[in-house]
Amino acid sequence: MTTAAKSAALDDLDIPPPAPRTPSGIDVPVLATPEMLREPNPGQPAQFPFTRGIFPDGFRGRLWTIRQYSGFGTAEDSNSRYRFLLDQGQTGLSVALDLPTQCGYDPNDAMARAEVGKVGVSLSNLSEMEILFNGIDLSKISTSFTINGTAAIIYAMYCACADKQGVPRAKLTGTIQNDILKEYVARGTWIFPVRPSMRLIADTILFSNDVTPRFNPISIAGAHVRDAGSTAVEEMAYTLANGLAYVDELLRRGGDATKFAKRLSFFFYVHMDFFEEVAKFRAARRVWAKILRERYGVTDDKALHFRFGVVCGGSSLTASQPYNNIVRVGVETMAAVLGGAQSIFTCAYDEAFQIPTEFSAEIALRTQQIIAYESGISKTVDPLGGSFYVEHLTDRMEEEILKVMGEIDAYGGVVKAIEDGWLQMRLAERATERRRKIDSLDTIIVGQNAFRRENQTDDFGEVFRLDPTGAARVLEKFDAIRARRNNAAVAKSLDELAAAAAKDNENLMPYLIDCCHAYATVGEIVSRLKKGWGEFQEPVRL
Repeated sequence: MTTAAKSAALDDLDIPPPAPRTPSGIDVPVLATPEMLREPNPGQPAQFPFTRGIFPDGFRGRLWTIRQYSGFGTAEDSNSRYRFLLDQGQTGLSVALDLPTQCGYDPNDAMARAEVGKVGVSLSNLSEMEILFNGIDLSKISTSFTINGTAAIIYAMYCACADKQGVPRAKLTGTIQNDILKEYVARGTWIFPVRPSMRLIADTILFSNDVTPRFNPISIAGAHVRDAGSTAVEEMAYTLANGLAYVDELLRRGGDATKFAKRLSFFFYVHMDFFEEVAKFRAARRVWAKILRERYGVTDDKALHFRFGVVCGGSSLTASQPYNNIVRVGVETMAAVLGGAQSIFTCAYDEAFQIPTEFSAEIALRTQQIIAYESGISKTVDPLGGSFYVEHLTDRMEEEILKVMGEIDAYGGVVKAIEDGWLQMRLAERATERRRKIDSLDTIIVGQNAFRRENQTDDFGEVFRLDPTGAARVLEKFDAIRARRNNAAVAKSLDELAAAAAKDNENLMPYLIDCCHAYATVGEIVSRLKKGWGEFQEPVRL
C-alpha cells in the first residue's frame, strides 16, 4: 500500500492505537505500580541527586526566563524586533546569528554574499553589536547567543559592547552556546579542528568565571543532536558525554571543578512525547550530579546543579497545517515547565517555513505567559513527582542514558568518536530510521502524514519578507567601518592574537576583546586563527 493510500485509510479512522513504547524505545506499562520503582521515594527538591529540581520552591520564587529566539537582516532590524518583544513582556533576549557570522565569514566574502542576514542577524564587528543593543541596557537584560564556531569572538564583542555602554563586565548575564562538539556531530558550523576548538572553549569558560561570573560561558547543547535525528535518550547521553569532555579539558587546563561547574549550562529541544520529555530532564539532573560527585569529587551542591534551557518546537513542527504547531508548542512548553527548565524559548507556528512574523512571535510568547500565569502548573514543585509512571520512566531513562554514555566511553571518548566520524554515523543512522518511521506511518504526525483533507491547501498565514535592501545596507556599513577605523590598531591586535594562539596555554579572551575594541572583523580574526590552527576536515566513514 502506498503512503498516500495508507494516509487515506487513517483518515477513515482505521488507526491502530499508539505503539506501547516511547520514541526512545522504552516499553510503556499499561498500568504503572509501586513495585516498578527502583526507589519509591523520589527525594526532595534542591537535594542530591536533584531528581525533583534544583530549587526548593521551584518556580514560586522566580519564573523561568522567557525568551524568544530572534534575529534577522541588519542589526537595526533585529534591534526593532527585540524592543517589540521586550515591550510584550519577554524577560530575556535570544540572538540568532546569520550563517556567515556563525561560520567566520565577513559579509563581503564571496562565500557569504547569498546568506547575509538570512537566518539571523549579520554581526561582523563591534559597531554592529553596538547597533544591535542600542537602547537596551546590558546590565538589566539576560542575553543568549546561539553561536558556536565563533562563540568566543561574539562573547568578546559582547564584553566590548558592555565596555562601550559603561556596564561593568561583572554585571553581564546570559549565555553563549559555545558547544563545538555537537557542531561536529549534528549541525556543521565548525571552523577549526577539534583540539584547538576545545582550547578556545576552555579559554572562554576560565575567563568568564573570573571576569563575568554571572554569565554562562557555555550551553552544552543536545538540541541540534535531537533535531538531527537522535532519540531523547541519545540527546541526553551525547550531551552529557560532551559536557564531561569539557570538564576533562578544563581540569587539564588547571581549572577548579567546583568553580567552573557552577556556570556550565545545557540546552535541549522538547519534542512531543510528553512524559518522556519530562522524565529525560529528571533523569539527566540525577545522572549529571552523580557523575560529578562520584567521578570528579565535586561536593558543592550548586556545582552539581544541572541547569538547562530549552526550545519548544524545532523539527517537531510542520509546514503542513501550520496552526497545529500552536498546540504542539503548548504541549511541549508544559513538559518543559514540569521538567524544571530554567529558560524557555517557544517557536512560532510558522517557524517550520519562514522567519516568524511579529504576529506569530507574539502568539509564541503568549503561550509561555498563559502557562506561567493561568495554568497553575508552576505553583508547586515537580507536581508529577511521585507518579508511579513518571518515576518508573525516570528510572528507565537514567538506565538508558548511562548505557549510551558507556558505549561512547568504550569507544574511547567523545573527542575520538567525533574525530573518527563514529558519532556522526550513529546519528545519521538514527535520522534515517526516524524518516522511515514517518514515511511508513509507524510515527503519526497529525496533518502531515495523516489526518489531511483531500486536496488540502495549507494556509500559511502572514508571510514574512526580509527587506531586500538589507544585505546591501550591511555591506555599506561594513565598508564604512573599515574606512574609519584605525587600521594600524587592527593589525597590532591581530598580530598579538596570533602570537598568543601559538602558545599552548595562553588565554585568548583578552586578545579577542582587544581585537573587537579595534573593530577587527569576525572574518579577519578567524582568518588569522586558521593560519595557525588549520580547519576541521570532516571524516568520511563508509
